[in-house]
Amino acid sequence: LGSTLFNTLRVLVCLLGLVALSHCDCFFVELVLKDLKNPPTACVDKDGGMHAFGSEWVKDCLECSCTQNGMSCCSIATEVPEDCELVVNTNACSSKFVLKADKTKECPIVS
Repeated sequence: LGSTLFNTLRVLVCLLGLVALSHCDCFFVELVLKDLKNPPTACVDKDGGMHAFGSEWVKDCLECSCTQNGMSCCSIATEVPEDCELVVNTNACSSKFVLKADKTKECPIVS
């Protein structure tokens, strides 16, 4: 299981890098069945977090879900104006885009 988890994480990290470079909206990481006697029971996110089949979560501006086929994630915002920046509140588990010049005003985001 250790090497399978490592390989899955390695693939996921590579895919996330491609997403950042290509500004894709969504990506999918297929679950790989390596041992018929011990099939995967959850999806593993880039931080090693386990997510049960049927679960959904939001992290790092990605809305993700896990099925028996794999993990699917889509970016919440696809176009951010240059005069805006992302502010993440880790305590509230939320994020928003604000104007760089006035962080009290939210940016208009095009999906």
